[in-house]
Amino acid sequence: MDGAGGPGEGPAQEVLRSLSQRLQVQEKEMELVKAALAEALRLLRLQAPPTSLQDAGIPAPTRDSPAAPPGLPPTCSPSLVSRGTQTEVQMEPSPGPPGLSNGPPAPQGGSEEPSGTQSEGGGSSSSGTGSPGPPGILRLVQPPQRADTPRRNSSSSSSPSERPRQKLSRKAASSANLLLRSGSTESRGGKDPLSSPGGPGSRRSNYNLEGISVKMFLRGRPITMYIPSGIRSLEELPSGPPPETLSLDWVYGYRGRDSRSNLFVLRSGEVVYFIACVVVLYRPGGGPGGPGGGGQRHYRGHTDCVRCLAVHPDGVRVASGQTAGVDKDGKPLQPVVHVWDSETLLKLQEIGLGAFERGVGALAFSVADQGAFLCVVDDSNEHMLSVWDCSRGTKLAEIKSTNDSVLAVGFSPRDSSCIVTSGKSHVHFWNWSGGVGVPGNGTLTRKQGVFGKYKKPKFIPCFVFLPDGDILTGDSEGNILTWGRSLSDSRTPGRGGAKETYGIVAQAHAHEGSIFALCLRRDGTVLSGGGRDRRLVQWGPGLVALQEAEIPEHFGAVRAIAEGLGSELLVGTTKNALLRGDLAQGFSPVIQGHTDELWGLCTHPFQNRFLTCGHDRQLCLWDGEGHALAWSIDLKETGLCADFHPSGAVVAVGLNTGRWLVLDTETREIVSDVTDGNEQLSVVRYSPDGLYLAIGSHDNMIYIYSVSSDGAKSSRFGRCVGHSSFITHLDWSKDGNFIMSNSGDYEILYWDVAGGCKLLRNRYESRDREWATYTCVLGFHVYGVWPDGSDGTDINSLCRSHNERVVAVADDFCKVHLFQYPCARAKAPSLVYGGHGSHVTSVRFTHDDSHLVSLGGKDASIFQWRVLGAGGAGPAPATPSRTPSLSPASSLDV
Repeated sequence: MDGAGGPGEGPAQEVLRSLSQRLQVQEKEMELVKAALAEALRLLRLQAPPTSLQDAGIPAPTRDSPAAPPGLPPTCSPSLVSRGTQTEVQMEPSPGPPGLSNGPPAPQGGSEEPSGTQSEGGGSSSSGTGSPGPPGILRLVQPPQRADTPRRNSSSSSSPSERPRQKLSRKAASSANLLLRSGSTESRGGKDPLSSPGGPGSRRSNYNLEGISVKMFLRGRPITMYIPSGIRSLEELPSGPPPETLSLDWVYGYRGRDSRSNLFVLRSGEVVYFIACVVVLYRPGGGPGGPGGGGQRHYRGHTDCVRCLAVHPDGVRVASGQTAGVDKDGKPLQPVVHVWDSETLLKLQEIGLGAFERGVGALAFSVADQGAFLCVVDDSNEHMLSVWDCSRGTKLAEIKSTNDSVLAVGFSPRDSSCIVTSGKSHVHFWNWSGGVGVPGNGTLTRKQGVFGKYKKPKFIPCFVFLPDGDILTGDSEGNILTWGRSLSDSRTPGRGGAKETYGIVAQAHAHEGSIFALCLRRDGTVLSGGGRDRRLVQWGPGLVALQEAEIPEHFGAVRAIAEGLGSELLVGTTKNALLRGDLAQGFSPVIQGHTDELWGLCTHPFQNRFLTCGHDRQLCLWDGEGHALAWSIDLKETGLCADFHPSGAVVAVGLNTGRWLVLDTETREIVSDVTDGNEQLSVVRYSPDGLYLAIGSHDNMIYIYSVSSDGAKSSRFGRCVGHSSFITHLDWSKDGNFIMSNSGDYEILYWDVAGGCKLLRNRYESRDREWATYTCVLGFHVYGVWPDGSDGTDINSLCRSHNERVVAVADDFCKVHLFQYPCARAKAPSLVYGGHGSHVTSVRFTHDDSHLVSLGGKDASIFQWRVLGAGGAGPAPATPSRTPSLSPASSLDV
């Protein structure tokens, strides 16, 4: 039994001894790690130089502070830091050992990168780990398991019993070296952890003496951007505003959707209307829709959206009232009325600053006394009615009118003491007496219109005064009511004890649905414009219909009517179109626009055309030379982004559902319809050679498609995975191989598309890459455009000119900015241009840089700016201009 048992226990004891040895080795390793950690913390407290993971043979984890490039002194990193309203150049402690940041590119194993990659912007991945910390704080990162694989196979000559001990010993040694090795170049023997295959220290000659990176903060999040090697000092970068300037060339659109009193014809023959903060004076050219589309001038004195107009009896002076708003600092902007000269565009008087609430809803000049007085109704709860002396700008009388909305106001042309207002379920007749020349001493008394046996309508949007003194009103029931003075009737409800009242003399049913506009013509006839039926009807004496015409459905309902020269009529519609024509020949559009919030904008690669889309689901192609709409189609869904193929033959449009379409620009037919995810698409962008299409989505991914030469066909090439928030902007490199992208949490990432959609972990190596376009709002070349104290949402869009001289910026405060390029100085000065009444959502230069196009958000306006000054006429001489004869590749090779 003993002889049989001895041999059986031998292997068991051998296993126990082996396990005991392994345990001892592991305990020793733990002691080494503890000692190494203690020593590392001591060194960090003394600001000792950090070291590199690369020297230890361990691939660098990808989520921590950016690596220090070669040549940087070991203890500090000069950087430009912008914190809120303070920006300064300072020497910062290094954020951590370079080995814990982005070193040389790790081996790439597929077309998709794992999430959890630290961006240049310092954003964290969806896992939430590895977010950047304060400088000087060490972050331990568990090395990837694949890092151990080469070590397990590296010692094939050792016996099986020795391999575990050797592995553990090497692992312990590497852990100690990781934390104890000096970070200086001397101790590394001159080896540069960020060296490219060109050789150790090959970039040292490009070291910038002023520092190798700049850092800015958005909402407390640090964003580090590396300085290109060709820039040796930030002081050598351009300073001051650019020599180029912008001049407002054309405004597309008209505010007819939600405003009244918005269309008149001046004595000069110019048509005056408004959109956003701009009052447009439009002179039709040739015939309706003729070549050139006429000309425009612009009154731009308002600081917020214009809501109503009134023209002085002299046909020259104009009063325009604006709504309330806030400035960029959140301070309220008070409503006000501007009285200005339409010939010189100079402001003559500012009326009511601080006297109105919310906005100015309706305006009217007096007629009987040559326009000496101005009546104003504001948008407060009580809809205050006030009378002002136009020459002095003083208030003569004021009264609360009604809690119901007031839609129209006017002076009687025969007696300035009589004022009429109409709106929701009411017509009020006001008597103004006394107070002329004595501010505030006038009185206003009200008499309410009595409907009697007639049904009271829900709204009375418009009225006109007839030459005989009667008044015509148009209401929401489609009726035209004739009002006249009558003696009091004790049985009449609502007479208020007055000796004289206003009652209905006659009624005529004129339209199906509401009547939005009435216009008294020079020959004494009256025009009415319908809402639901879109009809224009001319009425003779006794409200006898004489002639009529119908507005095409796609233009919307009639909003306003103005009489032009001869028999010509101007009609504003609820779909923001301005039509020109007459009842006999019909009407053609001369001004058109979108009707809802705009976001998508792209310019044609070699023509002066551009394309827009937005929440009204319309995709519109505009002729920038003819100032006209070339075509439009209904997308059925909200369009948010678009881009032309370099050939100009097709255009890609991204929608809010994850769908994207490719349309033929000539036939307008959809040649491709693809869906990627179920979230909205933020950006679509063709590569310069037209071989790829990148699509940035709110699902945090960039989808890459390979594209046929004509752009009509595409196939999925790969996905760029690694952003931890939705994609906001992206640009292609000039060689068409790489992408730079921004995301909603202020990340800046770089991608090798041609190499398989791989994330470039070493962002320092992308510092000298040249970009075909620059629309990313985050990056070294444009970080100076950010205002002090920005929260990261203040800039919606950015675009570099094709000649690479200027940068245009669309901000959240209704402004367009023009900066020099590169704009890499904090608090860079700019030229600022107003006019939009809402956040500016996008800006793009035309192909030859002769114009800049900007989109208003909720004001649905499109501004076309002419670029003036140095380089404003086109690209730099060294840059080849783009013509249709160039191939798609060469036409964008700038």
